[in-house]
Amino acid sequence: MAGAGRSGRRAHRPALPGRRRVRHRGGRADSARRRPGRLCAHRPGGDVRHAPASFRMSARPDLLLLPGLLNDGELWRDQLEALADIADCQVGDLTGADTLGEVAEQVLDAAPPVFALAGFSLGGYVAQEILRQAPQRVTRLALLDTSYKADTPARAQQRRAQEAAVRKGAFHGFGDSLMRAYTDPVHHGDTALMHRIRAMTQRLGAEVFLRQSGLERRDGSAVLRAFDRPALVLVGEHDGITPPAVHEQMVALLPDATLVRIPQSGHLSPMEQPGAVSTALRDWLLR
Repeated sequence: MAGAGRSGRRAHRPALPGRRRVRHRGGRADSARRRPGRLCAHRPGGDVRHAPASFRMSARPDLLLLPGLLNDGELWRDQLEALADIADCQVGDLTGADTLGEVAEQVLDAAPPVFALAGFSLGGYVAQEILRQAPQRVTRLALLDTSYKADTPARAQQRRAQEAAVRKGAFHGFGDSLMRAYTDPVHHGDTALMHRIRAMTQRLGAEVFLRQSGLERRDGSAVLRAFDRPALVLVGEHDGITPPAVHEQMVALLPDATLVRIPQSGHLSPMEQPGAVSTALRDWLLR
């Protein structure tokens, strides 16, 4: 799906101090069926420290997209299509390791030498871990519907309770209550979208859920303060999982960040409002 046109934008909200800007994007979710987004072949190369300046400053970047808990490339389907004309896209695999550090190492092993990095939800935590391990490889950063905070004891206890429930019974992906919690009410009647989300979570299954739920979420304040390249912080206006207030805090930590709020969207903004999210990512890539 092509990114939303400029004529569809809503009026900008007041800018934050300094270089931080706040944008309010419109757009309606597109539930039309498309072939799963194709992964564009990235350029081969070696260590970024030895790459020529012309390579590092290429006008066509490699874009590494990181999905969230029980998400895969289907989360980014529309963005893969919409951004294929300006970026070589790759979706990272977050399913194969038992610690956040190991997940980041696996993603880095499969990634291009340098890349723009976008992380959604759990993928945002992995993106911050990548900044701990290899900040020189990241040319710009996008954090979507995520957080920088470590789990509170109450949240950690909630995760353990969810894991125990999954171990005891059959796993059917996101149930009705989770679907309602993760999406804006405007989409609750969109059967095609709900089916896509449920099918994705069922496909990944109980083992992946347990592994990803058990990953320790680390505080990312220091890595965000240290990242001085272009950053995008994006949140669904009605995200009840990682609320807009948390994203405002991340913008305050990042030296060069733009905040975009997506109307009529809950936590799953890349699927709920694909056009608006694609437009925000395009603008960030072209900054």
